[in-house]
Amino acid sequence: MKYQPVALIFFGLASAFACTRNRPEQQLVADAARALGGRDKILAIKTITIEGEGTNANLGQDMTMEASGQQFAVSGYRRVIDVVNLRSRTEQTRTPNFAYFQGPQPQKQVFGVADDVAYNIAANGTVTRASNTVATDRTVDIYHHPLKIVRAAFDPDVKLTNAHAAGSERVVDLETKIGQKLTLAIDAQSNLPTRVVSMTDNPNLGDVAIETSFADYQQVSGLQAPTRFSTKTDKYTTATLRVTRQAIDEPPPDLSAPSAAASAPPVIGAPPASVAVTEVAKGVWYLAGQSHHSVVVEFADHLMLIEAPQNDTRALAVIARARELRPNKPLTQVVNTHHHFDHSGGIRAAISEGLTVITHQANVAYLQEAATRQHTIAQDALAKNPKPATVLGVDGEMEIKDATMTVQLFHIAGNPHGDAMLMAYLPRERILIEVDAFSPGSAVQPYAANLVENITRRKLKVDKILPLHGTAATYADLVSAVPRT
Repeated sequence: MKYQPVALIFFGLASAFACTRNRPEQQLVADAARALGGRDKILAIKTITIEGEGTNANLGQDMTMEASGQQFAVSGYRRVIDVVNLRSRTEQTRTPNFAYFQGPQPQKQVFGVADDVAYNIAANGTVTRASNTVATDRTVDIYHHPLKIVRAAFDPDVKLTNAHAAGSERVVDLETKIGQKLTLAIDAQSNLPTRVVSMTDNPNLGDVAIETSFADYQQVSGLQAPTRFSTKTDKYTTATLRVTRQAIDEPPPDLSAPSAAASAPPVIGAPPASVAVTEVAKGVWYLAGQSHHSVVVEFADHLMLIEAPQNDTRALAVIARARELRPNKPLTQVVNTHHHFDHSGGIRAAISEGLTVITHQANVAYLQEAATRQHTIAQDALAKNPKPATVLGVDGEMEIKDATMTVQLFHIAGNPHGDAMLMAYLPRERILIEVDAFSPGSAVQPYAANLVENITRRKLKVDKILPLHGTAATYADLVSAVPRT
């Protein structure tokens, strides 16, 4: 009989134990799975149904960039998630608690994603295909549920890295086989998932983290599931949900994309910009087209652009067209009417073109910070052509004047649409340039009365209004649009 040395036997046992021991990343996932109800039960999940109520924030459209008072109350929320095929469909009703262009009535929303096709269904049943970027974001959002992300973490094609402790949490990074990157955090004591984080591009905020936090777990079909969700975009809370009912593997509705969306061509990037130019007075041009307009004003030695809206595509098209109007004069300034994302979305593009930004003083810090944010996920004009930002603030009013042109910028005080809105007045031409305070053609005009008050208080003589939504109008049109009480 042969005997192995004791040391060799111990070495063999230790090697076998080391081979079977989980890596820290695997151990974290295993611990989370046990806390949620067990690996096998999680892997058997096919669908998750969530019903409840909560809030949606008005991100980028509130009274100031840091304000959070404008909220949509969410009712009738119902979301069904196909965790196997990465499909989801959400129905909800949103009711604004603030003056809103569409009015105070509840708005029914239906939207989803299936097979890389994102879609929206309007209240009248009209189906539209959303952009590929939205499809990607909605697909990644499916992982923002603890049962789904832990289920995904057991997939051998998912890479688990960077397990570490962070305060009262244990954290691990995941990357799916198609490159989707997420971070899972679990409570160090209970091992229940506390939050999921993923990154996306926001045209105004740049590279931003989308973080969904979980709380108040309850048992559902032998598994633990949260009854409170809170979502942040960057540092801003954008949604909350209080779950009133949830189910595992309840027979789902058809989660495939509606045929009208699935058959529509993919939507890649912003649509091409059309710019229709009308000279409304000597040295004053109305640059209209699509939903957002701009105005160009000519001085003796330079041009001024009023509004660079929406995104790079729109803003760069408007800037190029403005330069064509007077090729011998530089375009040096852009007036930003207010911080709302659809009206400041082209400011980074304007900075990349060397324009000085003029805005209300309360918006200066936000626009200066926006100019420094990273845009690596989707490079924009300023990321490709970095320039330092020059942002000038207007408090109550500012006059820009030479021998040929006068532009007066005034704060629209007390407007319930925004605390830091500017309007531009051309006294010689008796032209007022404004946006959102009065939108000719809109069925609801909740801000028109305030605009009339501001015009009256400043004793402005207005013949023509160039709104940056809608079509040119008269002062009489504005007065007639004020809601009767």
